[in-house]
Amino acid sequence: MAATAPTEPVGFANVSRALVSAAADLVTGVQRRVVGDDKVRTARDNAWAATLENRAQHEAQAELTREVAAMVARRRLVRSS
Repeated sequence: MAATAPTEPVGFANVSRALVSAAADLVTGVQRRVVGDDKVRTARDNAWAATLENRAQHEAQAELTREVAAMVARRRLVRSS
């Protein structure tokens, strides 16, 4: 006697997952056709872009901190004169 796994009823979640998966495949296929395989962004591309954006944001914040520190130093110099 072979045991069989109980069959799962097709529920809303399963249908939703299948629909989202099919839509994602369709969008990916259209994107590849329109822009070409070599120009499709990957997760690695997105991660690298996020890394570069974080670096630029940190550099801008550091520059602002330096500018504020210079303004405070000039103000102290003027007050002490």
